[in-house]
Amino acid sequence: MSYDVVIKNGKVVLPNEVMKIEIGIKDGKIAAMGQELCGSENIIDAEGMYVLPGVIDAHVHLCEPGRTVWEGFETGTKALAAGGTTCYVDMPLNNLPATTDGDTANIKLESAKGKNYVDYALYGGLMPNNLEKLHELDEAGVVAYKCFVSTCGFNVPGDFKNIDDYVLYKGMLELKRLNQTLSIHCENAVVCDRLAEDAINAGKKDMEAYMDSRPIFAEVEAVKRVLYFGKITGCKLHFVHLSCAEAIEEVIKAKKDGMKVTVESCPHYLALTREDCIDLGGVAKCSPPVRSKAETEKLWEQLKKGNIDILTSDHSPCPPDMKENPDNDMFKVWGGMSSCQNILDIMFDEAVQKRGMCVCQLMKVLATNPAKIFGLKNKGEIAIGKDADIVLLKPNSPYVLKSEYLQYKHKHSPYVNKEIGCQVIKTLVRGNIVYDKEQGIEGPAIGEHVKKG
Repeated sequence: MSYDVVIKNGKVVLPNEVMKIEIGIKDGKIAAMGQELCGSENIIDAEGMYVLPGVIDAHVHLCEPGRTVWEGFETGTKALAAGGTTCYVDMPLNNLPATTDGDTANIKLESAKGKNYVDYALYGGLMPNNLEKLHELDEAGVVAYKCFVSTCGFNVPGDFKNIDDYVLYKGMLELKRLNQTLSIHCENAVVCDRLAEDAINAGKKDMEAYMDSRPIFAEVEAVKRVLYFGKITGCKLHFVHLSCAEAIEEVIKAKKDGMKVTVESCPHYLALTREDCIDLGGVAKCSPPVRSKAETEKLWEQLKKGNIDILTSDHSPCPPDMKENPDNDMFKVWGGMSSCQNILDIMFDEAVQKRGMCVCQLMKVLATNPAKIFGLKNKGEIAIGKDADIVLLKPNSPYVLKSEYLQYKHKHSPYVNKEIGCQVIKTLVRGNIVYDKEQGIEGPAIGEHVKKG
């Protein structure tokens, strides 16, 4: 058989083992795996590298259309490609209009055409006023729905809004009917908002005051409340960016009781600490906030036990002036990190190289499990018949991340100046090289829209 590409000499990471085998790629698919594959003049030598399934980043905000000045499909997906992500799921915010019905889904899909360097799927949104239109998003091909039980959004037309418990309940009933998953940002809105008011009124506006206004118990309470609503309705649930072990333990209890529920966390909750973020300032502000070193270690234990289903970047970019404030008022600074370019190298370094985690386990949470949860049936693992979404990573090759290496529209990230102990060398999307460490981004924007299979 002739192949378009053959990858040789690498350590291929399969679902349950690492093997030194060759991969033959034909028509964008993995066509063969074995030894001494012939029939291609296009050979990729992966000597000294891991050959990984492409990362699926299931929590990305690319802000287009409407806020492309923050980040757009072109720059955002170049960053994803450079970081080893081959498919992402775009959140229904922070673009304008938010993706909350059939018309706005079509607006986003039209704006995405010809601009993506990796494949993409869409989230729809659950908002206070779109219960009767949720089916339109399902028909448009969204793979899940997102809502906030914490306060969100600006007071501008078309922006995303948080929901109350009534809409949460009614939305879950409808999404159960549609056999869709609801993903929830969980923090108690009243507690967090009032604690923020207390801090501001007391003249406390620094990073510590911001973090203190969003305590762990506010996250855990919201998770428990949402789980109860899920139990009543039978809706499939996914908890996004949980930051603490106690919240994850509540999800594990629900799983043991038979609920259909999954959980994600993010590299910044594992690779950074509260103390780091106080030093970094606005560039490290996010919600929920990064927790203390002791809490971070508890989160690592949850990951090692397999209690965290997936890891995502929660890439939430903005212009630099939104990360700065002349009065150092962290309550006015944008609450999101630019982080999607470093989800793989940070986690491979921290989990595999520093803590001895099996690379197969890491790629389950970065690729295989996201594909299963969001119904991306042709993606997520290296197997015959799957899309040839493949990353070559060189271990034990430290570098210091500089802002000029970032592909984002705005070159800021909490990981700038951090030493990372491995490097992404090549990224292939459906067999096409879209990133090479020496050449940079390669070829046209070939990313395609992927629907739930």
